[in-house]
Amino acid sequence: MNRLVLKYGRPLTAVILAVFAWVIYRRIAGGDEIIPVAIAAAIVWGLGAPAFIYLWPRLTVSGYKRAILKHGFGDGPVPVNTLHAVPNTSSPSASRGSLMATGADDLLYVGGWLDLRKGPQVLHVPNMAGRYFSVQFTDPSKGANFAYVGKRTTGTGAGDYVLSAPGWKGTVPNGMTQIFSPTDSALVIGRVLVESDGDLPIAYALAKQIQLAPLKH
Repeated sequence: MNRLVLKYGRPLTAVILAVFAWVIYRRIAGGDEIIPVAIAAAIVWGLGAPAFIYLWPRLTVSGYKRAILKHGFGDGPVPVNTLHAVPNTSSPSASRGSLMATGADDLLYVGGWLDLRKGPQVLHVPNMAGRYFSVQFTDPSKGANFAYVGKRTTGTGAGDYVLSAPGWKGTVPNGMTQIFSPTDSALVIGRVLVESDGDLPIAYALAKQIQLAPLKH
């Protein structure tokens, strides 16, 4: 169900609003005054569209959270603060399409749910030696990405990044970079480039090394 909602979110939104508009129109039209359906629809869309625009990103991220924690990516649930690397590239045509399927056939995906309520977590990335990769962090309260680690932002060398919740006053160890999270939790999605079929085992070995661990005091 989560996959259907994530894939067909916009059409479902349009259908829901259209049905809602028709119901309102029929209710109003049954009274003494007849109001054209266009006016009723405009009222519903004027109120409903902003609400869905505001809520939909949050609902989408919540859908990912439920799917990750309950079903994972085909190999069972993924616990909080654990990143799971999908061993094969995904596409919509693949059987039992992955939660991370986006049509890209040259990427391995890494995913998990970050929870900082018990303290900071450290994201470790290995030396990618120039290979494209990225790890994005999404704020579930806004559905917006607030940080990236990867070739375009931090380079491809090995690194450790301290992910801290709002209000954390601890000390970041030498050699680590702090990333401030606007909330206590976040959706984490990583991508690692696969250059060819023969490169798949190497890319997967690197993807598995992208991991989270508690910050040691």
